[in-house]
Amino acid sequence: MVKLRLKRCGRKQRAIYRIVAIDVRSRREGRDLRKVGFYDPIKNQTYSNVPAILYFLEKGAQPTGTVSDILSKAEFFKEFRVSFEKKRKEKQES
Repeated sequence: MVKLRLKRCGRKQRAIYRIVAIDVRSRREGRDLRKVGFYDPIKNQTYSNVPAILYFLEKGAQPTGTVSDILSKAEFFKEFRVSFEKKRKEKQES
């Protein structure tokens, strides 16, 4: 199973986290499948690669609690729901 979770980077007392798609059995700093964003808690900045995140979520990846909180603060799930609604409408019209 694949999860979207945080991977710690940066130096002591100045942590920066990458949002990565990673296998559940891997450790925190283990080998990731793909980097899909980053989160800086000190500056409160977030960057997310929306197509990559959508790709992994459509394939069944589960975001951890912290990552889902970060994405919801960035209003990601509003866009996410819209994209699924478009696909549903396209399937119904066909």
